[in-house]
Amino acid sequence: MKVADLVAEYVSLKQAIGMRFRSRAKIFRSFCRAVGDIDVERVDVPFVEVFLTGKGPITASWHTKYSALNGLFRFAVNRGYMKAAPLPRTIPKRPDPQPPYIYTTEELGRLIAAADSLNARTSPLQPATFRTLLLTLYGTGFRISEALSLTLADVNLEDRLVIVRDSKFFKTRLVPTGPRLTWHLQAYLGKRRRLPRPSGEDSAFFVTRSGHALTYAYVSKVFRVLVSRAEIPRRPDACFGPRIHDLRHTAAVHRLEAWYREGADVQRLLPRLSTYLGHVDISKTQRYLTMTPDLLREANKRFEQYALTEVNHD
Repeated sequence: MKVADLVAEYVSLKQAIGMRFRSRAKIFRSFCRAVGDIDVERVDVPFVEVFLTGKGPITASWHTKYSALNGLFRFAVNRGYMKAAPLPRTIPKRPDPQPPYIYTTEELGRLIAAADSLNARTSPLQPATFRTLLLTLYGTGFRISEALSLTLADVNLEDRLVIVRDSKFFKTRLVPTGPRLTWHLQAYLGKRRRLPRPSGEDSAFFVTRSGHALTYAYVSKVFRVLVSRAEIPRRPDACFGPRIHDLRHTAAVHRLEAWYREGADVQRLLPRLSTYLGHVDISKTQRYLTMTPDLLREANKRFEQYALTEVNHD
């Protein structure tokens, strides 16, 4: 059996039982390109090690690819397509995750300004598209995949609601939009409707000039340009620069800072933030709350107020 045939059978099985399997399918496609048109029995450990390691240092992607291939090869062994899984026995330590980049409000402003400066000659709607996309990601805390999956029918501006369908955990949720974000969405929608709508109201909301949905690869490429134009530096200890996904982390941290400043009951509100972000439990949300100087300052103020209250009470 060819490697490509094995992958096709394995992915079809997983998707048939209700799994999306999108990210792992992408890993398998990359593996198929690397290994070429060969039989599964010719895949050996040295080749798999080269694929896992890549060209740079060991990163978390090593373990992601290893887990994907482990499942694939176990399936092949169980079906009798190969005798043993050609996986390395030595598994490197998973590197510590890189902390997310929390953008300042000034940096967010520079990103928006950079989006407005994109070339509009070849794609007239590109500046408005990326401006609105950035504002949406920050204003809602969406995952980038959720934003790119939105359709025209999902954006209900009359009720100030956006429907996120079948998100990461196969849940659909309603996300309210504030007045300012709603205004920006409305302004973009007027321009978007001048472009083709291949699937009617089920057409993508954020699109290219042909009316087709933006791809993650394209958005990531343009976002790196925006980061460069906005002169947002990479931290000295970081392996990569600020990412578009960090806007989601930023939204969560800024919301927490605002609650502290307002004197709100943060512990009571955290479950609401978790629901808003589409997390299955609050522990996932807590991982998003990176400590920043502003957040630490607001938390210290809250603790000082609490301590003074306790002292005066005694």
